[in-house]
Amino acid sequence: MSNYVQKPSQAWTLFTYAQFAIAAVMMAGGIWFLEASFSAKGFYAMAALMLVSSTAGITKSIRDAEESDRIYNKLEDARTERLLAEVSSSDAA
Repeated sequence: MSNYVQKPSQAWTLFTYAQFAIAAVMMAGGIWFLEASFSAKGFYAMAALMLVSSTAGITKSIRDAEESDRIYNKLEDARTERLLAEVSSSDAA
């Protein structure tokens, strides 16, 4: 069984941070220069912040579920190997 966990490259991580920063600046600039009342701008700003927050939350939930499944599968594999070892040792006796 392999314990190798693939990690994203530093370039990809930098790209994602830069992409987020550029998108945030563009959204803020778009809201700032929007020809609307202050309350409408506030509404759009709150909606943008909630969208970013909920995206981070759902991403974390999906990742946590995947990691939980991975741990569960490792435990099941260990149990199966133990049972097979017990069966093979009782057959040898």
